[in-house]
Amino acid sequence: MPRGPKGEKRPGDVIGAAVMIGKIATGEIVEGQPETRAAAALGKRVGKARAANLTPEQRSEIAHIAAEARWKKGDR
Repeated sequence: MPRGPKGEKRPGDVIGAAVMIGKIATGEIVEGQPETRAAAALGKRVGKARAANLTPEQRSEIAHIAAEARWKKGDR
């Protein structure tokens, strides 16, 4: 599958592109920007700093909410 200018996957033919646009319009797939290495590195630093400032109870509550969201979505 060909790649766009920002690294996103795109169909190689016109009909495939039209189907992809239809899926984006109906919400079947989400079009997004690929994360850069710099953004990923910054996210890791910010996450560690945030975790260091939270109490164990706050971290536990955040983890509990995240786990509920994953189970609700079906990602087990």
